[in-house]
Parts: sequence; C-alpha cells; structure tokens
Amino acid sequence: MKYYVIYDGQCNLCVNGVRILESLDQGKLFNYVPMQDKETLSGWGITPQDCEQGMILINAEQLSQRWQGSDAIEEIGRLLPTAGFVDIYRGLPGMKWLGDKFYEQIRDHRYTLFGKRDTYESVYCVDGSCKNN
Repeated sequence: MKYYVIYDGQCNLCVNGVRILESLDQGKLFNYVPMQDKETLSGWGITPQDCEQGMILINAEQLSQRWQGSDAIEEIGRLLPTAGFVDIYRGLPGMKWLGDKFYEQIRDHRYTLFGKRDTYESVYCVDGSCKNN
C-alpha cells in the first residue's frame, strides 16, 4: 500500500520532516507532493484552502481516505515500525487535544518560527517527474 504525503514545500520544518521520513522509508510506503504543486492537488480535489489546514496524508489506493494536520502525523507514525509510540500517545488522557493545539500553533506560525525557503520537491514524488534537491 502507498500513501501520498502533502506537505508545505516552502516550510523549513516541513521539508526537514519530509527529508527524515524519506531517509527512513526510501519511497517504499510514502510519496510526496508539495502543497505548491497545485496541478497535482487539484486533480485530487484539494484546494489551497484545504492546504491551509495543514499537511495531508492520502491513501493512494483509496483517495477518499485522508488524514489532515496532527491526524496525518499520527497516521504516518502508526504506519512506521515505531507504531507503538502512537498508541501510547493516543492512550494518555488529554494528549490528543494537546497535540492538536500544538500542531495548530506550529502550522500557523511555521514561517516565523522556522523560516521559508524555495519549494523543496522530494525525489520520491508521485509521478516520477520530480527533481532531486
């Protein structure tokens, strides 16, 4: 099974997160699309307004199955070999709420906190036409 990770390709924190995920997964489970790739996203019915709510994870075999924001991060964590951590996190009272609020603050202030860059495009892109950054 494959998943598409839609991330902010201009956010330093987001790009560094994608690079870590790339090194762990090496394109086996995840392919990546920057939010700046409006053409690909519009084909999946994803608007720039949708992207404002944070990263998106899509099941490539069932495009209607999607997670967004902190839910996407949790699902990525669940899919990785370290899935037990997510179960522990979800089982702690109040952690989901706290994690959601923390994610929202980072999402809304990411450029101020971590800076902005030229768009990063993963070597593990969806259609194979991506460039190596």
